[in-house]
Amino acid sequence: MARGRTPEPVPGTSLDSLLAAKEIVVACGPGGVGKTTTAAAAGVMAALRHGGKVLVLTVDPARRLADALGLDGIGNTERRVPPEAFRAAGLKPRGQLWAAMLDTKESWDALIRRHAPDEQTRDEILANPLYQNISGRFIQSHDYIAMERLYEIHSESDYDLIVVDTPPTRNALDFLDAPQRLADFFSSRLLRWLIVPYRSKLVNVATKPFYQIADRILGTQFLADISEFFILFQSMYDGFVERAEAVGRLLEDRRTTFMVVSTLEGVPLREAEFFAHELIARRLHLGAIVLNKVLPAYLQDAGAAVVAEAMKERADEVAAAMAPALGQVADGLGDEAQVRRVLVEVAESFLNFRVVALREAEERSHLADTPEVLATVPFFDTDIYDLAGLVRLGEQIWD
Repeated sequence: MARGRTPEPVPGTSLDSLLAAKEIVVACGPGGVGKTTTAAAAGVMAALRHGGKVLVLTVDPARRLADALGLDGIGNTERRVPPEAFRAAGLKPRGQLWAAMLDTKESWDALIRRHAPDEQTRDEILANPLYQNISGRFIQSHDYIAMERLYEIHSESDYDLIVVDTPPTRNALDFLDAPQRLADFFSSRLLRWLIVPYRSKLVNVATKPFYQIADRILGTQFLADISEFFILFQSMYDGFVERAEAVGRLLEDRRTTFMVVSTLEGVPLREAEFFAHELIARRLHLGAIVLNKVLPAYLQDAGAAVVAEAMKERADEVAAAMAPALGQVADGLGDEAQVRRVLVEVAESFLNFRVVALREAEERSHLADTPEVLATVPFFDTDIYDLAGLVRLGEQIWD
């Protein structure tokens, strides 16, 4: 790996120390919980505090990362976040921050060029009509090529830390399984049935009706394109299997960790717990759980609840005392009835939020001993749309 980072602290006490000891962190979780932003924030903080070269690789189709990192466009090739963007935010990173977004079609084409056994096979695959139509949309295509791209980038040993932003939770399981699943498909009985008549003119009497029906439904040319495509791909089968095994070893390696991102809302939290359990069952390292949009701790304060209850019960007295002073500020503010309504509404709102905050605290307590690091992020007043915002979020989860 590239060098230049500070000495590694003992892992497990914070996201800072956890990521200092890792080379890959895979951010995963439900959709709509701030996963992409959290992954970007972790990458920004690593570049600021640790030094070295940090890459944020997003495989989520949503194109939010480029805007947050101050890049006009982001694609398959890694691009460095310009130093001027950091300076404009008043930041001075110790290292470099790079970013890339997976382009499925471009990545598949590069894979074919790299692993085809010869130039003729390479050209025939790239020219195959079926390949051209499905290379960017084929089931498992996006998930498989994401793992392929991660493995390729890591193998080039150019980055100290790679932060991977995955698709939403249950799709992220496909992301993990895709290499082996695709390898299994290329050795499946269905595939052998499809390509037999084009490998040999000897078609079993029992299977001949299958091909006759398939010809009528799909058309002979379409079946021929399918068969040619998979016959050509099978020439790279050994490479797929080897790479699937290598990717599996990379994900299980002690230098790789997973960061599950969620909120404490019911549905996202259940999905996050499901994924955390899956990671543990697969013997993958669950390094951190990051909980976004958590209500502030002061809502749990028993003394504050007493104040809210008293304000609600004695709203008449408090309003009578406040109204004259408010009336001196502006006309109409001294209406006691109006002041009382506001006091009661504020007190009830506080007490309602307190119930939710206590419930969130209980949910957190069930998660606390599962990952090495449990970090929380409060509600922010504004959306995160630039480097300064990413740092603001990052500081919440870092230490």
